[in-house]
Amino acid sequence: MVSRQAVLVTGGAGYIGAHCCKALHGAGYLPVCYDNLSSGHEAFVQWGPLVVGDIGDSRKVAETIAAHGVIAVMHFAAFSAVGESVVDPQKYYRNNLAGTLGLLQAMRETDVSKLVFSSTGAVYGQADSKPIAEAAAGRPINPYGMSKWMIEQVLADYRRAYGLHSFSLRYFNACGDDPGGDIGELRDPETHLIPRAMMALQGHVDFSVFGDDYATPDGTAIRDYIHVADLAAAHILALKHLLGGHAGGAFNLGTGSGFSVLQILKAIEQEAGRAVPYVIRERRAGDPEFLVADPSAAFDVLGFRPVSSDLATIVRTAWAWHRKAHPARDG
Repeated sequence: MVSRQAVLVTGGAGYIGAHCCKALHGAGYLPVCYDNLSSGHEAFVQWGPLVVGDIGDSRKVAETIAAHGVIAVMHFAAFSAVGESVVDPQKYYRNNLAGTLGLLQAMRETDVSKLVFSSTGAVYGQADSKPIAEAAAGRPINPYGMSKWMIEQVLADYRRAYGLHSFSLRYFNACGDDPGGDIGELRDPETHLIPRAMMALQGHVDFSVFGDDYATPDGTAIRDYIHVADLAAAHILALKHLLGGHAGGAFNLGTGSGFSVLQILKAIEQEAGRAVPYVIRERRAGDPEFLVADPSAAFDVLGFRPVSSDLATIVRTAWAWHRKAHPARDG
């Protein structure tokens, strides 16, 4: 039996990382999950070994890479709460940026030169009222987005100086859950729109719509929602391109179209059979009315096409998971 090639997945016990571990397994690789479990879930590690550790511990990362014969790295480990990053920027720069430097040191020491990096649409800052292309990056407005943008610059320098080949994949709104129901979106506290709306429907939290006076068809903000299964598929494509000799680059992962907050709530109502209770509040400072990706570069270079990011699939898979994950008050 031919052994599977190992890929180190930092943050592999988290929402997107775990879905990528499942996709790696399905594509014939062995995902080696490296996670400190500060926000990840041990139960999500189902398709390969778990190593508990911090990415800043370059010695342990290097030992893990060597022990498993790792050929490439997918890097998801990061703090990602925008509001918290404003209040405590040191936490974000120390973990996200300095931690990544520790990971990169371990990769250099073990001669691993392929990296797929989990970046974010937050590198664009305030958006224009049209789909955003990659050239618009470099204007983050919070420490979370800045930490990711700084990492992208580090990766570019490492490419030039050390021959590191890497893709920075800039997500827009990751959503939906594993169609098989094995894993899903699960964090405390929950801040993302779709799971929070579903938790409100289940009686766990209160739900607010921030702003109904935007210059959009129904007055609520529009975002580009991409199913986590499509994100995982894009990571597999990026990995295969790197292993095939591609030098890498930065690409948006989105659909090129968006849905408003009220459209999301209506879709949840149609799936669940009852309306989400909510109140209207004032806009939050810094929230743009329109944030949609131009994903054409990923389409052209990676051959990426979202196949699960229609709103019905997003909501159906999310509702199935959240009924399982938060059943207590779900009537």
